[in-house]
This record gives sequence, C-alpha cells and structure tokens, in this order.
Amino acid sequence: MSNTVKQQTCHLLRQLARQEGYTESLLESVRFMRADQQWARTPVLYEPSIIIICQGSKRAFLADKMYRYDAQHYLVLSVPLPFSAETEATSEEPLLGIAIRLDATMVARLVAQLAEAETAVTVPPAGIISTPINDVLAESTLRLLEALSDPLEAKVLGPARVEEVCFRILMGEQGGAVRAALTYQGHFGRIARALQRIHADWQQPLDVPHLANEAGMSVPRFHLHFKTVTQTSPIQYLKSLRLHQARLMMIRDNMTAAGAAARVGYESDSQFNREFKRLFGRSPAEEARVMKRAFELLPPEQLTGRLQAH
Repeated sequence: MSNTVKQQTCHLLRQLARQEGYTESLLESVRFMRADQQWARTPVLYEPSIIIICQGSKRAFLADKMYRYDAQHYLVLSVPLPFSAETEATSEEPLLGIAIRLDATMVARLVAQLAEAETAVTVPPAGIISTPINDVLAESTLRLLEALSDPLEAKVLGPARVEEVCFRILMGEQGGAVRAALTYQGHFGRIARALQRIHADWQQPLDVPHLANEAGMSVPRFHLHFKTVTQTSPIQYLKSLRLHQARLMMIRDNMTAAGAAARVGYESDSQFNREFKRLFGRSPAEEARVMKRAFELLPPEQLTGRLQAH
C-alpha cells in the first residue's frame, strides 16, 4: 500500500469510524473497525468476511498458527471461525480497518466468471488466510471508502465497489485457495454447510451424528474433516459459539450468569462457569464487570459491535 493511498484511506476511516469497535456503514455488508487501545489475546468469533486494516495491527491465533492482518496484510475467513486475537493500537494511532461480510451469491457469480475466463486454480481450500495486500487492492478499498462517504454514491456505486474488492481478492496471491473455499466444494464444502447449520440453529439441540448424516459422512470422517477446517471438534465448536452468545447477553442485556447459561442451553450453572472461565480466562461475573467498565458509556445497541471487534 503506497503512502498516499494509506494516508487517504486512514483519513476516511477516521471520519467514518468515530467510535471504538464496529461502526455500521451505508451498506449492510460493510462495517468500519476502530480500536483506540491495545487488547490482549482474547477469544473472538468472526463471520465469513474480508478484513482490511490501514493502521494498527491484529494477530489471529488458530491452533498452532498465527495470522497477521495489518497495513501490509489482509485477512479472509471463508467460514465462521472461533479463534483468539490480539490488537495493537493506541489513542494517537488507533487501529483502523474495514470488514466486508462475504455474500455467497456474489462470490459464486464472480467465481463462475473467473472459471469461464480460464483463470481457475486448483488448490486446497482454507478457512482462514492472511495475504500481503497489493496496490491494486488498496486502491479498490480506497474507492469503496470514498463511495461510502456519500449517501448517493453508497447507494449507486457501493455494491459495485464491494464486488471490485472481492474480485481483487479472488485474483490475488492466494485467490485460488479463497475461491476453492468459497465455492463450498468437496469435504470442505460439506463442513462449511454444517457450520452454517450450527450458526443458524445453535439454540436447538444439535447432535454430531445428525450433522454427520446431513453432510453425508460417517461420524469419524465428519470429526476428521471438521477438525481440519476449524481446528476443533464439533462439540467444542458449538460450546464455544454458545459461550460467546452467553457473554454477549451478560454484557449487552445485563443478564445474570445463570440466566445466560439457561438461555444458551446449560442445565448446570457450575459447568457453565467452569467452561466459560476456561474459554475467556475469567469467571462470567468478572468478564461482564470488566467489559462493562471498558464500555460503560455505550448504549446497549452499540455493545455487540464493540465486543465482536475485540
């Protein structure tokens, strides 16, 4: 990213992302990111998305691998993944970025056009990818931000600008792996669809044999391919998702630990407390108290984005 493009991008993001955490844009699929302080490594849960940072840096940790996303690297998640992340930022130089939620229909159309142009590459799919950003993508991102700075341009030009950014990523250094992941083919695709089912119905009593059957796999093969994609087991994945939801309920809705535990399906308060502390490093009450203090001036409707951003 050239210095000129970086300066222009950061200038726009400072205007568009005035609050810490996520800020909604004029397009439903795009949000702005900001962090005014350093955040230690903590569990997060990201939806399928593209994250482009122009200032500051974040590091994602999944199993034994680290993925950097900063002014030199962007991050792509092709499936919803729980992992841990840490943020480097200060009030003088806040982290500034943009998050684009991936639209399956748009991606499928782009991939089909690339295949027709004989630009398809056969490589293994990946659930999370960190890639150096090039000047072409940086300039496309700047054009998107310029469009999102004006209501009329956002409405008329915004969707095409989002598609342009997605196209640049599909054509980028690791575009083949991204394309393979986002077309949901083979075993990866079956697991991706199972993850969509889990996220849609996480409050329902889902069991692994049922998910394996829907994926057309035996239970052992489902476990094997699920762990290849997510680096965790189906039960641990669902448990992590429910604990993230409980954490949000306690902080955003002032729900008690017992109330949140019951809402996400725990019958035992002690088990909920134990598993919550194992994931977040603090008891439910401690975590709620610390996060509420950090965001004590925010109205409840803004807390969701703040918590997801960290």
